[in-house]
Amino acid sequence: MAGVNSAHRDAVVGLDLDRLGAWLSAAIPGAGTRVTATLITGGRSNLTYLVSDGRGEWIVRRPPLGHVLASAHDMGREYRVMTALCDTPIPVPRTFGSCDDPGVVGAPFYVMERVEGTSYHSAAELEALGADRTRTISTRLVETLGALHRVVPGDVGLADFGRPEGYLARQVARWKKQLDGSRTRDLPDADELHSRVAADVPAESAVGIVHGDFRLDNMLILDDQVTAVLDWEMATLGDPLSDLALMLVYKRFGVGASIGPDPRTAASGAPGFVSESEIIELYCAITDCDLTRFGFYLGLAAYKLAAVLEGIHYRYLQGQTVGEGFDRAGLLVPDLLEAGLEALKDDRG
Repeated sequence: MAGVNSAHRDAVVGLDLDRLGAWLSAAIPGAGTRVTATLITGGRSNLTYLVSDGRGEWIVRRPPLGHVLASAHDMGREYRVMTALCDTPIPVPRTFGSCDDPGVVGAPFYVMERVEGTSYHSAAELEALGADRTRTISTRLVETLGALHRVVPGDVGLADFGRPEGYLARQVARWKKQLDGSRTRDLPDADELHSRVAADVPAESAVGIVHGDFRLDNMLILDDQVTAVLDWEMATLGDPLSDLALMLVYKRFGVGASIGPDPRTAASGAPGFVSESEIIELYCAITDCDLTRFGFYLGLAAYKLAAVLEGIHYRYLQGQTVGEGFDRAGLLVPDLLEAGLEALKDDRG
């Protein structure tokens, strides 16, 4: 698997392998008690490991180390939504079990299958495939998002997965709380942007399963098809347009697993990647959405992403991060907040 860091059995950050092995052998028929693990790099929140007993392999997910805000890294949420979607058109890994006891590895965790595929993080990786394949892959990305938002939550046992009424107002409040809890510097545009979105929250455009962090590097791709949608830690029932808006803000700012100052270096900046207007046209053709208040959604998405990056920046300053690129996370926060304010000017409400 690309992008993994090998670790000795007794020195894996964030896992107690002896206790994990004992748990796996009890939860998964045939699993051995003696396991090794490698930390998979690329994620910027929950930690992901490839675990093996020498015969089988599994993926283990747990929350990040250190500063974690309430509900931001909910293992049970990820596990439940992927389990519910396993028989739908949405490609998700098969799940094997979850554990709420922090005494096993130090935090709640769950176990899922290892799915074959590549996670594309940068434009250079897609450029090697060529513009035609990049267009196909990025089209599949948008089609998968549209298909997700067409799933009826009650049909897959997720009718009580969230409270869709008032979702947007709760998002405004939630991300203010997260930003306030992680702020390390003066960010005047943060206060202005929050004030603006809080004062004019529209009614929800629809109710659907919201992924909460939908972008290409949260997918696995094999033969130019999406084989798995990953990173469901912020999934809930809510307004699907919030996913579309966040994906577009990611594209505009080149934010993904590799954070840099130039959006062209991100996967969505690769030649052949579908344009913003094409993304919107394709998504709306699948979902028949109403974009009347889309400026609000873009403003909220920019505020949310700024809060996420400021949280990563906070953990970097506290020495509580695992992986590369965290030193750059805070650089885009001021520009995101400014862009959020600009997006509100285009709101047609």
